[in-house]
Amino acid sequence: MTDDLLPNPALLPAGLRDLLPPDAEIEARSIEAMMECFARHGYQRVRPPLVEFEHSLLAGSGAAVSEQTFRLMDPDSQRMLGLRADTTPQVARIANSRLAQAPRPLRLSYAEQCLRVRGSQLAPDRQISQAGIELIGSDAVEADAEIVLAGAEALAVLGLTEVSFDLTLPTMAAVLLDSAGLAADRRAALAHALDRKDAAAVTALGGSMAKTLARLLLAAGEATPALAALHEVDLPDEARVLADRLTAVVGAIRVRAPHLRLTVDPLEFRGIRYHTGPCVTIYALGHQQELGRGGRYISGEREPATGLTLFPDAILEAAQAPALRPRLYVPAGTDAAAAARFRAEGFATIAALGDETTESAAEARRLLCSHLLKDGAAVPLS
Repeated sequence: MTDDLLPNPALLPAGLRDLLPPDAEIEARSIEAMMECFARHGYQRVRPPLVEFEHSLLAGSGAAVSEQTFRLMDPDSQRMLGLRADTTPQVARIANSRLAQAPRPLRLSYAEQCLRVRGSQLAPDRQISQAGIELIGSDAVEADAEIVLAGAEALAVLGLTEVSFDLTLPTMAAVLLDSAGLAADRRAALAHALDRKDAAAVTALGGSMAKTLARLLLAAGEATPALAALHEVDLPDEARVLADRLTAVVGAIRVRAPHLRLTVDPLEFRGIRYHTGPCVTIYALGHQQELGRGGRYISGEREPATGLTLFPDAILEAAQAPALRPRLYVPAGTDAAAAARFRAEGFATIAALGDETTESAAEARRLLCSHLLKDGAAVPLS
């Protein structure tokens, strides 16, 4: 086969890409900065495997990502394996098996890569980074508030302070649709109208719940007026419990972070479908892609839990790139202790290899160095 017929070695499957310098280093450093923030809040790191037996990976909350999960046959056990599409179900499995006897509430963190069958229009990548926290074993309002506040602090570490936290109740729509007692086809059409925020269609299809749903569509936006509008809506008892919980969560956040930008949308239900209570989606002002998503769910069979997953890929597009480590060219024959001293000061040292055949400054520039070691000092290169 001639060279022009060989496949391009740089060609990758759709939704996958190489991360090159300096982006790979920036991502790694940013993830570790967020993980350090989580650790300061008492979240202990776990590292689940990339693949698991399919039946355990997709049990419980994992069933919600079944359609996004790659499967393969294990040649050793001859059993089907699944490659994780989301880390939260794996952390829940660890909490309910390996850490079943650990004291609650259990605070765990993770930083992992996930692979999904399909990307989305806004986020076409199929391999995605996740950095997150899970708070397992508490149903307290303060737990819901804690994941939002820890997420805000982690983003602030990367310089992202102009962010909005959109608080939602993904089960509210289902509760109200159940109360409406609609036929399956009409219910599906109404759910579609709610998803599109089509007030006219909601009024036409809503039946006994039309007025309530229409008013709830208007109870969205900045948290304070939205919650006031939500309070005025006549809701069935189960829906009122959800609304009151959302109000309490906002109140708990406001106590500790009164200036955090919060919005509310009680009828938003998009996202991974294992959530059971208040949820949050994070956006940077001026950016459409989600920076993070999380909320309340059931860990295992019945243990209350809440968590937050941040998406470093999206975060780094919105954040200002951090300063890169300066690169110091070290000519041949330089004392090793001198080079070590500059590494301790934060430089990356680029050592000359073999006999120098090129003038040091020119070679330093060719190797993309920012400084040249000369007479014991790091001299900046123009």
